[in-house]
Amino acid sequence: MKFQQRHKIDPNFNYATLPDMLLQLLVFFLLASSFVTFRGVNVFLPKAATGEIHSDQQTIITITQTGNIYLNAEQIVLTTLAQKLIPIIDKNKDQIIIVRADKSVTLQQAVEVIDIAKGIGAQRFMIATAPEEEF
Repeated sequence: MKFQQRHKIDPNFNYATLPDMLLQLLVFFLLASSFVTFRGVNVFLPKAATGEIHSDQQTIITITQTGNIYLNAEQIVLTTLAQKLIPIIDKNKDQIIIVRADKSVTLQQAVEVIDIAKGIGAQRFMIATAPEEEF
């Protein structure tokens, strides 16, 4: 009498699905990474007890600890700041110019940036601050 095994387990590993799984993981991480937002340039803002959040149309000028200047997300040189701001200010004279300066930046550097913006017709300015921690 001969017995037949109907449910024999195959001990071999099928490698054909491994590339498919890796491809799906790659696509997932590529898509997921596109949803990560880039906040821009990291600076340590000075702290203030009072602050306001504005949602008007605004332009952000960032001055880093090393003295680099960014207009929105584009790194620029102080001498070309006026050339880059003129088209932005011409579109909207009431636009708010927000100066995000690192807390180690001297007041003179921030005043130079504001002076250049005022010289081309900007009228509204704000200095960005971080909220003060409450104890």
